[in-house]
Amino acid sequence: MFGKILSSVDNTVVTENTSGQIPLYLKGIHVGFPEQNKVIVGKIIDVKKESFTILLIGEIVNNTFITGIYEAPRLLNPPRIVTKQELETFIGNQDYHNPNTLLVGSSTLYPAFKVTVNLNDFFSNHFAIIGNSGFGKSCGVARLIQNVFYFNQVPPKNAHIILFDVYGEYQNAFQKMANIPGIHVKNFRNSREDIANVISIPPYFLDADDLAILLNVEDSFLLPILEKALQYVTIFKSEDPSALEYKNSIIATCLLEVLSSGKEASQIRDQILSILAKYHTDELNEKSEIKEPGYTRTIRQCLNIDEQGKINAISRVIDFLGQFKKGVNDDIGVVPNMVYTLEDLYDALDFALLSEGIYNSVSMYERAIGLKIHLHELIHGPNKKFFTYPYVISKKDYVEGLFRDASGETAQIINVNLDSMDDRFAKILTKLYSKLFFDYATEAPNRGSFPINIILEEAHRYVNDDKDTSVIGYNIFDRITKEGRKYGVLMGFITQRPSELSKTALSQCSNFLVFRIFHPEDYKMIDEITSSITQEELERLKTLRKGIALVFGSSIPLPMLAKLDMPDPAPLSSNVNVSKLWFQ
Repeated sequence: MFGKILSSVDNTVVTENTSGQIPLYLKGIHVGFPEQNKVIVGKIIDVKKESFTILLIGEIVNNTFITGIYEAPRLLNPPRIVTKQELETFIGNQDYHNPNTLLVGSSTLYPAFKVTVNLNDFFSNHFAIIGNSGFGKSCGVARLIQNVFYFNQVPPKNAHIILFDVYGEYQNAFQKMANIPGIHVKNFRNSREDIANVISIPPYFLDADDLAILLNVEDSFLLPILEKALQYVTIFKSEDPSALEYKNSIIATCLLEVLSSGKEASQIRDQILSILAKYHTDELNEKSEIKEPGYTRTIRQCLNIDEQGKINAISRVIDFLGQFKKGVNDDIGVVPNMVYTLEDLYDALDFALLSEGIYNSVSMYERAIGLKIHLHELIHGPNKKFFTYPYVISKKDYVEGLFRDASGETAQIINVNLDSMDDRFAKILTKLYSKLFFDYATEAPNRGSFPINIILEEAHRYVNDDKDTSVIGYNIFDRITKEGRKYGVLMGFITQRPSELSKTALSQCSNFLVFRIFHPEDYKMIDEITSSITQEELERLKTLRKGIALVFGSSIPLPMLAKLDMPDPAPLSSNVNVSKLWFQ
């Protein structure tokens, strides 16, 4: 069938067709040109009665496929169909019952063969699963994870996969995992009726960057206030002597600023008493005694206003407060093993605003008051349950404990149902948890010893080019995709709109499953993020059938079309059956 080479230009070879027929079924089939110590691999891209046009795509050397061509085949060296062993070098190992291989699906080009990838290359890198709604993304994700657990003779007992489930689809898909010895799944349903299964972050884990994300801060001017609030809350909640001394100092400093503000006497008196009603110690409160020769008065009494509208004893109050300004070391640090609530944080934030003089400046007040408003709404709203954690725990124990079930056994999969919350807060929660995992991994003494795979359903809702970079200096998803691999924090993005994702995050993905896509911007994005697929393969993305994906990336040598099996059981992602409901 394959005769002599007629021409060879760049990476394209034309060979003679000796069959006298037009075997169109050969289009797309791979052929090999045997050479000394290697086989040059090509793909038939055109079939005519007289000739075959073959695109050279790589070489097989020592049973390993290498992309790219270094030299053309010899003119007197006709090609042949690749052998089974050669095919496996780029379609994947057909023995997928081992820890090194991940089954993706069946080859559409070679129906008797499975498309597999190197499991480590896939899950130790960031990946994206892309496609229009209804063409197999959710089923594809579920099937891939099921394949990891179903087909390996040794189950991955040390896996740590957390999936943020926008629609509550995946709990059903993972229910059979419990039948595998040593495998456990945790489900956080996050409904108001099931408070026991709500995932929650201890408020005392939150740093200034976390608070900026949580409170939707869009002004970097507010970060020092958040940092001061965090410092104050640790001081106000601590009974340590040095912390109490510092508390006296910062309260006294705030009161002295009010006394020197130049306001009317009645305003000064009311503001000082208001502050002392909320922030006080045993040594410094409105009943603290100021001793003078012959008599003693309290601070409240010293703030009385005379007939001329003045506070006559104001100098006594200033002198009394001055003794508390000890110049205490600012770097007091966070007191270990201390619990505080969002309410405690609110009080500390209010005092931080006071101490910064925010209430004395209209422009500063307008810029900062949003912090209190957002925190107040959170405390008194339905999302407070996500930050209600009354126990003392370290970040290390918390993260590792997330991946344990009630009996203390390792839970390899965590499914977090976000169905009950609005997009804005779901975005905040996924950011906070992703940052928590990244912080945990970067602080671990043994780098990469506790890998965590974070999978985001409908990732285009959360992974955006938003304002985080201008406020806190980075976008956590961008940071993880750029730095997370060496620490073992890996992202998986599932999206129907890749053009709406952060371009930085998407560009750092190494592996892709692309189902059918229509939108011109999304199609263009796929074209831009890879150089390994041909224009013809790109065009096919517009007409792919449901459940078929183009698989490409670092874990597979050549882009391949794979038909993924339906997951067993399937996620609850099917479209509503309108006709059945209409006419039942």
